[in-house]
Amino acid sequence: MTSARILIVEDEESLTTLLRYNLEAEGFVVDVAIRGDEADLRLHETTPDLVLLDWMVPGLSGIELCRRIRARRETERLPVIMLTARGEEADRVRGLSTGADDYVVKPFSVPELLARVRALLRRSKPAHVADTLTAGDIELDRVSHRIRRQGREIHLGPTEFKLLEYLMQSPGRVFSREQLLDGVWGHDVYIDERTVDVHVGRLRKAINRPRQSDPIRTVRGSGYSFDEMFAVAE
Repeated sequence: MTSARILIVEDEESLTTLLRYNLEAEGFVVDVAIRGDEADLRLHETTPDLVLLDWMVPGLSGIELCRRIRARRETERLPVIMLTARGEEADRVRGLSTGADDYVVKPFSVPELLARVRALLRRSKPAHVADTLTAGDIELDRVSHRIRRQGREIHLGPTEFKLLEYLMQSPGRVFSREQLLDGVWGHDVYIDERTVDVHVGRLRKAINRPRQSDPIRTVRGSGYSFDEMFAVAE
């Protein structure tokens, strides 16, 4: 139901496996970093929708990584849930004052953590948890995997559906081909960036009829975006 991307920063393999399994079962895209410095590098390359951050990861502590997240303009509003075995009130205060949005003490209930994740995403990025995305005259239903434009049903392949969904979640934001590959195909898939151009071409052909405006904007030298002016058009 959602393609929100979650970065787990945790060095405990059994916990990482448990979290990944349950988050992916809920439909989230999951990345994992076992060191704080590794996570810091990833956050400079691409921004997830939420971070689950262990306090005591090696390389760079969770507290310091949280400070860096809040200090950067690109990630200053990125939702962060701190995971820690430290349950004392002073530690909770320190974690929250550093910039964490929520603080979960180990061992914790996985269903409760999932509820906290969904609640944070609802507040920060409601498009990622909504069943339906609507922009201009295009409506995308995540549950039924149906798309309509001006009442006409549009048939898309699974990749084009995910591509349109990804772009519609952030109208006006320009995504590079590399970012679209990561967001739609995933980090572990190695394909040529020009593959994005092929699927964008297929998507345009499917959603646009003669004399209809094209909501997909090509930004020369940068990539593609869902036109924010189309998104607010009546």
